[in-house]
Order: sequence, then structure tokens, then C-alpha cells
Amino acid sequence: MTFVTGIANDLTMWDGQVPALARDFRILRYDLRGHGGSGTTPGDYTIDLLVQDLRALLDSLQVQKTDLVGLGLGGALAQAFAIEHPGRVERLMPCCCRARMVPDFAALWHKLRETVRQNGLETIVEPTVQRWFSEDFKAAHPEVLDKIRRMIRGTTLEGYLGVTAAFLGLDVEDRLPEIRAPTLYVSGAEDKLGGPPPLMDNLSRKISGARHVSVPKAAHIANIQNPEGFNRVLGEFLK
Repeated sequence: MTFVTGIANDLTMWDGQVPALARDFRILRYDLRGHGGSGTTPGDYTIDLLVQDLRALLDSLQVQKTDLVGLGLGGALAQAFAIEHPGRVERLMPCCCRARMVPDFAALWHKLRETVRQNGLETIVEPTVQRWFSEDFKAAHPEVLDKIRRMIRGTTLEGYLGVTAAFLGLDVEDRLPEIRAPTLYVSGAEDKLGGPPPLMDNLSRKISGARHVSVPKAAHIANIQNPEGFNRVLGEFLK
């Protein structure tokens, strides 16, 4: 099975999932361009380019078919990959994500991109961490927030600008009915912005047989805020 990360994430974001699955699955985690340990290329990226990256990675490892789980931009990429390469996706689990960029959400990202361009990535570390988790969780788990800050800082400037440009061009919602893989949309019950439950429930209705489940006590990065709840949903879907 393959995990796809999101904006300013690296593959360590899935540390809470690997032990729960390692006995039953071969697991592939990778970093997007300009993130974590992956190389960076200049310029704006596109959803198509990032889908091609995943296809090339699977080809290089001779993986013909995989379960695909992605969160945030990773969830958007998982949907796009399942549309473009239907024969290569066993089961699909897009998490805390969207399938189309809309003007009010785009305004937030244009502002973040401008801030990063002018003042560097450090300026968005704290606002990003604050946006990703609920107030109760942030108060109770300062050590997790410190780990996430380090993860965000591991993103290159070009990588951040590249993938956020791709995110701004996201527009696959009208093609969701083309997805053939068994699909489960997973939201964080307290996610107000990234992939709110009503929005994700609506996406699930566009795919034949798809369902939507919301993880309790979790905001946008649901797999980190409530790993037990997330893993229960993930395990039941995959098995």
C-alpha cells in the first residue's frame, strides 16, 4: 500500500500508521518534490506532474497495483491518480482533502505563497501548525507540535511554492465518477477548512459505491491527532 503526503509534510507523518499495518502489508511512503528527502525542481508544479511522479516511482519499484491513501494534497493526488490510472489502484482512501480549488480557499493559499516568497518559509510554520490541529490537542501535546514544526521546516522554499501552485490548479471533481476502485473518504470531525466532513461526504456521493467516515477528535491532520481512530478506519477498509 502507498501513502501520499501533503503540503509541508514528509513521510514521517505516517509513523503512527506503519506499526498497525506492517504485519499485513508492504508499505511505501515517499516525499513529494521539494519535501523531506526528495529533490527539488524550480518553478510551479501541477497535479499532473505530481501524479506522474507517483507513477514513475511505482514503475521503478515494479509495483503494478496498490492501495492508495493520501491526506490533504496527498488525498487530492490519490484521487487524480485513480482517475488517470484506474488499473493501478486496488482501494482508494482520500483523507481530509478536496477535489477542486474554490476562490475563497484559493485566497488563503495565495496569501501564504506571497508571505513565503517575501519572508521565507519560517513565517508560515506557526500559522500552519495552529491550523492543522484542534485547540484541545494543541494544549495537551506540545511535543507533537514541535515535531510538526520540524517537519514543515524540512520543506524547501521551491518545493512549497511548487506544490502549492499545483494545489491551486486542482480541478478533478467533475471526473470523480470515473473512479472505479472501492473508495472511502475520511475526514477529521473537527476539520473546519482543509477537508470539512460535509464537503468530503459530498465528494463520496460522486463515486459509485463510495462511502465517507469521519474520525472523531481529529482536525485536519487526522492520522496524527487521533492515530487510533484513524487506524481503526484504515484497517477496517483495507481488510
